[in-house]
Amino acid sequence: MAKFHTFDTAWCPGCGNFSILECLKTALEELKKDPSEVLLVAGIGQAAKIPQYINANAFCGLHGRALPAATGAKIANEKLTVIVSTGDGDSYGEGGNHFLHNIRRNIDIAHFVHDNQVYGLTKGQASPTSDEGLVTSIQPEGNINTPLNPLLLAIAAGAGFVARGFTGNKQHLVSLMKQAIRYKGYALVDIMQPCVSFNKTNTYAWYNERVYMLDENYDSSDKSLAIKKATEFGDKIPIGIIFKEEKPSFHEKNSVLKDSKPLLDRKYDQTVVNRLFKELI
Repeated sequence: MAKFHTFDTAWCPGCGNFSILECLKTALEELKKDPSEVLLVAGIGQAAKIPQYINANAFCGLHGRALPAATGAKIANEKLTVIVSTGDGDSYGEGGNHFLHNIRRNIDIAHFVHDNQVYGLTKGQASPTSDEGLVTSIQPEGNINTPLNPLLLAIAAGAGFVARGFTGNKQHLVSLMKQAIRYKGYALVDIMQPCVSFNKTNTYAWYNERVYMLDENYDSSDKSLAIKKATEFGDKIPIGIIFKEEKPSFHEKNSVLKDSKPLLDRKYDQTVVNRLFKELI
């Protein structure tokens, strides 16, 4: 089995993306995946460069459009381990509509969001998760918008696996990634990763004072408790699996895909394609 290796990057020194890249490589190796079995998908942004820096199959598309490409790949070849690795602006801003509808479909994709609370590639303007009042070069008087809570949104929309990680705890992040990849359905891991160049508020020191791991007795199947934990972001920030429930995946529910060979191995049939897309809407 071939090993995963990484390439030289163009990130700023100290960027949390280095930790995420290292953790992803470790997670895939510990799961005994082969690079040929893995597809990494991204849109645009500093986080979206991940597929360019590791020797797996890769697709980098338009800003905010990583999930549709990942969806198409997984539907065509369910044998692929499909991972979307991209940023908070790409996933929750430009890609917010796709984020919601992939949750509805529950397609078997692991979605790792590098959440640095700014647009890191385009000089640090406020992103959907930026704190209210955050001063940037574009918002010199402070961000006036209420930050999006992606975990709360995902739970409310019906996601079956919702977690938060932190680049300052790599062992824990590797564990979350492995569990998300194993989960049969859509799995979100929102990863707190400070932007050392443009976000001078949400720094490593800021997170280290606030981040704590969920207790081993925490019941991640309790949706009411999960909603409470998802809203906890301030003096204390929980990391771990916030919510998890088993539910049928898109492949298990789709009449074209279930109990049959992967789509790419079948002879083209327009009738089958029409049936597939009726159930995809």
